Amino acid sequence: MNKSVVVSDEILTEPVIVADAAPSLGASAAGPAYVVLAGISFSHFLNDTMQSLIASVYPILKDSYALDFAQIGMITLAFQFTASLLQPLVGHFTDKKAQPFSLAIGMSSTFFGLLLLSVAQQYMVILIAAALVGLGSAVFHPESARIARLASGGRYGFAQSVFQLGGSFGTSMGPVLAALIVVPFGQPSIAWFSSIAFLAIVVLWRIGQWYKPQNKARKAAVIVSHPDAPSPRRVQLALAVLVVLLFSKQLYVSSLSSYYIFYLIDRFGVSTQAAQLYLFVFLAANAVGAFFGGPIGDRFGRKIVIWFSIVGALPFTLALPYAGLTASAVLTVFIGLIISSTTSSIIVFAQELVPHRFGMISGVFFGVAFGIGGLGAALLGRLADHTSIAFVYQICAFLPAIGLLAVFLPKMPQTEH
Repeated sequence: MNKSVVVSDEILTEPVIVADAAPSLGASAAGPAYVVLAGISFSHFLNDTMQSLIASVYPILKDSYALDFAQIGMITLAFQFTASLLQPLVGHFTDKKAQPFSLAIGMSSTFFGLLLLSVAQQYMVILIAAALVGLGSAVFHPESARIARLASGGRYGFAQSVFQLGGSFGTSMGPVLAALIVVPFGQPSIAWFSSIAFLAIVVLWRIGQWYKPQNKARKAAVIVSHPDAPSPRRVQLALAVLVVLLFSKQLYVSSLSSYYIFYLIDRFGVSTQAAQLYLFVFLAANAVGAFFGGPIGDRFGRKIVIWFSIVGALPFTLALPYAGLTASAVLTVFIGLIISSTTSSIIVFAQELVPHRFGMISGVFFGVAFGIGGLGAALLGRLADHTSIAFVYQICAFLPAIGLLAVFLPKMPQTEH
């Protein structure tokens, strides 16, 4: 039989299973707390809608300030690198001392970042504005991922997918809103989206009121070891593999979200607004795939989803650089549906490997995703300046092959929820 064990704050890789105190969290054994999940997913939608505006207005900033692709990549890096550095630190801090209202406070950084971006007239000010939006993301993601798990009722993949669904659809809305509002009305219209940030602050404050009394129940949860859990060394190896898998996925997605507009304009001569709508098609498919990946992982196992979602996209990514305009749109739908389904499974797999460090692990993986995306965007932009956008997509087409490393992931023990 399992015996209770004490886990110190210094232990980072001890494989344990947490018995969730579901009845006291509003997510009973009968199922998840759907109102809370809907609220945190809606907040993720608002958060990522605002963030996606940055990439969507790149053509406007490029033309207005005569920026090259390397400078465009640096804007992405300023936004994502800030989030990458701070997310693990935020997660580590909230593991020790929960901050129920930190989400609402952090969202104010996004609010001011959007206002600053709308009036920025210098490149350095644009970078600072992007960094402020990244700061809001750093505060939002680790703790909101923990809230989604608390409200899951044991359906961790489903809860993470609902959470990711909001973010993915928010990301897909950025190009549409940019095409309908920012392109016709210019850079100052970005300030209008600060109202979205204010709405997010209100919703997150209400979620903080729900979250505050859950802290005692969370601290009282019993932590027990599982006899079939992987060893600490296997846990460390698995975490490293998951980071690399997230690298292959996120870098490819970053290449599309940051430069696909320029690729379509350069190769097919479409307008900026039309290119933004094509990007929306990919990002919307990304959102749908992100939702279904979690429940499928709950049902058939997360390792199977990880295998399929990364390697399964390879034939489509290899074909994309050689396809025509219509075929490219179709291929991006398949790529988005398949490759995005892995996100929830990777996050939940990592949480199950280190379940007493939900905030830190969520912060590391969300942070790595942002950091890799930002660094990759900067490097790919410099490569595009020296070669071409088409060449960049020919190279990126091979990234999903890195998914073969999933063979090193351990088999996780089955637990009852």
